[in-house]
Amino acid sequence: MENQELVRNWLSVNRKSWDDRVEIHKNSAFYDLDTFRKTRDALMPIEKRELGDVLHKSLLHLQCHFGMDTLSWAERGAIVTGVDFSEKATELARKLATELNYFDAHFIQSDIYDLPNNIFIDHQYDIVFTSYGTIGWLPDINEWARVVAHFLKPGGTFYIADFHPFVWTLSDDFSKIQYNYFGGEPIVEVEQGTYADTQAPINNPTVSWNHSLSSIINSLIQNGLRIEFVNEYPFSPYNCFQNTVLGDDGFYRIKDLENKIPMMYSIKATKEF
Repeated sequence: MENQELVRNWLSVNRKSWDDRVEIHKNSAFYDLDTFRKTRDALMPIEKRELGDVLHKSLLHLQCHFGMDTLSWAERGAIVTGVDFSEKATELARKLATELNYFDAHFIQSDIYDLPNNIFIDHQYDIVFTSYGTIGWLPDINEWARVVAHFLKPGGTFYIADFHPFVWTLSDDFSKIQYNYFGGEPIVEVEQGTYADTQAPINNPTVSWNHSLSSIINSLIQNGLRIEFVNEYPFSPYNCFQNTVLGDDGFYRIKDLENKIPMMYSIKATKEF
């Protein structure tokens, strides 16, 4: 990994940003907590179909925010542990778990890279899961994959559904290529509002990194995972980008680029015995 002190500073900047988002997000129509309390399902059809049956399986959810997806897996029968580096997010996740009577759900505040040294998590899981807007906040993709492998049982399943790396090369209005697909240098920006509420009264610097699809796949392979499939999709399940149009299938595409660019991908992998 890059200089440890520099990485800690970057992650501290991002932690402040995500701490500030929690209050906005929990009251937003985007997350719609009131509906979640009734349905107990925040998952998209893609991950439910592709990951499949989780009944009685232990599941570690990396970068879980305030735990809506984590608890959705618990509702489907998984024994869940959620991890996020935001103290405010994990506090809210624990409150939701208690409120909704998921007493076996656990939430741990930790940076992903520090997680193998965390005294509150010392075992391996049947499933490691992460989704939508996660690994772009991490500078070292190989170290991330090492953490994934560390927490998977032999024969266990890793699954990720996320926005496609190509999307992050484009300007916010999708009019031009603005960032390097192959990553490298950190992308330092000042974000006004959030994807859940663009008018929210917060204004924070953020640091992100682009990781190519090949670097993600190869990092998993190099850490002992066997790739089961890689899927690419020309849509987003969330309306979190500019200039989107809603399709008949309920997914969002960029106007005038419909079905021409990849907007999300998924990977399922198994840890070798």
